[in-house]
Amino acid sequence: NEAGQPVPAALVFSPGAGIPRDAAPGTAPAPLVVGAAPRSGAPVRWVQVTTRQLPTAEGSFELVTTIADMTGPREIRAALARSETQFRVAMENAPIGMVLADSQWRVMEANDAFASLLGTETSALSGRDLSTLSHPADRASERAHVQQVLAGVGRRFTLEKRYLRVDGQTVWAVLDAVLVRTPDGAPDHFVAQIRDSTESHMQSEMLAHRAAHDPLTGLANRSVMQETLERAMAPADAAGRVAVLVVDLDEFKEINDRYGHPAGDEVLVHVAGVLRAACGGRGTAARLGGDEFVVIVQDGDAGRAVFEVASRIQEGLANPVRSQRRRFAVRASIGVAVVDDALLGAGPMGALAAADAALYRAKALGRSRTEVYHPDMAVLGSSRHGAVSELAHAIDAGQLVLHYQPVIDLMDGTVVGHEALVRWQHPERGLLLPGSFLDTALEGGLGLALGVEVVSQAIAYLARDSSAGRWVSVNVSADQLGAGELAARIRRELTRYGVPPGRLLVELTDATLEVGSRARYDLGELVDAGLPVMIDAFGTGISPLGYLRELPVSGVKLDMSFTAGIPEDPAAARVSRGLGALAREMGMVTVAEGIETSEQAVFLRDAGWRYGQGWLFGAARAEGDVG
Repeated sequence: NEAGQPVPAALVFSPGAGIPRDAAPGTAPAPLVVGAAPRSGAPVRWVQVTTRQLPTAEGSFELVTTIADMTGPREIRAALARSETQFRVAMENAPIGMVLADSQWRVMEANDAFASLLGTETSALSGRDLSTLSHPADRASERAHVQQVLAGVGRRFTLEKRYLRVDGQTVWAVLDAVLVRTPDGAPDHFVAQIRDSTESHMQSEMLAHRAAHDPLTGLANRSVMQETLERAMAPADAAGRVAVLVVDLDEFKEINDRYGHPAGDEVLVHVAGVLRAACGGRGTAARLGGDEFVVIVQDGDAGRAVFEVASRIQEGLANPVRSQRRRFAVRASIGVAVVDDALLGAGPMGALAAADAALYRAKALGRSRTEVYHPDMAVLGSSRHGAVSELAHAIDAGQLVLHYQPVIDLMDGTVVGHEALVRWQHPERGLLLPGSFLDTALEGGLGLALGVEVVSQAIAYLARDSSAGRWVSVNVSADQLGAGELAARIRRELTRYGVPPGRLLVELTDATLEVGSRARYDLGELVDAGLPVMIDAFGTGISPLGYLRELPVSGVKLDMSFTAGIPEDPAAARVSRGLGALAREMGMVTVAEGIETSEQAVFLRDAGWRYGQGWLFGAARAEGDVG
């Protein structure tokens, strides 16, 4: 029997088998379920035995015994019992929230993880409509997903949403629900999993904020400013409703040079606060880079509103900035352009150019003043803004190209990589070298845009390059890193093209990475992502020892000013040897640039410089000419 005890055959097959002693006459016997082994050692099979008495024609009785194999159904019931036990153990001990809900989306059972997410007990959740536990703004969407599944549109849904804890706090979670139907297809119940995504959601929001805002001041960055201006000027009746202010701090460079970048950063943060307050909800303030800001004013009477904003900016800047026990008087020149029909036709770039022309006029007339754009200013402002506008257009139009100069292993002469050098393929002036437009890019706030274009092209080239062992180096400044967009763009492009991070080498071009700055943080992010970093122009300025000690650099590049004097100049020779020895002692990769003669190559190789580049090995060439 099911208790594991032998059952006598006489009992199993007797006419009264399974009939209680006190049963009424004629009671049908209850079936017996017993285990039977067909032969010794064979698996036990469970059978249901029913014995009945049937009268014969002679007046006697015959026994009719029915035996039904119950092994399969019994195993199914056992499997279902095990499955239910396993599910309950898994549900109760799951690290994420789990809920069984009926077809009306009411809680039948919930585990401790879900209750903990909501800051309550499981008993308090029983019978609750799941959607009522959600943030009010998410309830309609959740109910709509439930109704779609009930209507037969799919069998599951996934939704990132908010829940309200009992203490009033909001938590983000990913809800994944599956509808279980009965054999005839009717909705029976839901099985839902709820994973806490608060931390990942906050990180995503932080990354999105960083991608749209200046990291130092928190103002909108250039790309957001451009998108805002494009949307503002899109309506046909935008004339008179939009105005642009370009704000440039006067003598800001002197503050940076005299008191250092920390003081300069405090000034920029102060100015950002002044701009926010001056906008008063009527505009968007953005930092383009350096000490240049833009405010886009949107108002039914933009001509009046923009002057109010400009006046508030000047009034706000009249209050000195306190930093390091010092007081700084901050002044600014402001250029204003109210979008009229003519500027509306010129588009966002035309409106910015007009405001910039007015700014140029303000500076020319003595600074610390506000000037309003007039078409006559176009000639006065064309020299400065025209070049910036033309370069901005060149970046957007893909006129900037990269040429690649080979880097050679001085031990065997093989090409191990290339340095990417930017050129401007000007439609009228031909191929322009960096010296003719880099200053324009930096002064016009295009340094970041230029850097993004260079790294994007370099990574795309690496993806096309069949020589998988070679790397490409790109020049990156602290200002470009500090803008908060370049490092993220590099990581995205490497992922997009599937290029190993180790094939892109970052050449750090200056020594202005302040401790705790965004530039240092982003540099660390790049190193953590697997990108090697090299100090450019090693041996000049204040960078060498400090950088080697403090920054996660893996290589150095000897400045060409030392290479040029080798081997005739004893001082250059000694410095080259000394710097090479220092770098090697610290396990750095060593590259010497500006090599023009074989004598220089031999000397530097013997002095410990492993790699070299220069005219001796080849000039920078277009991608199609790279061997």
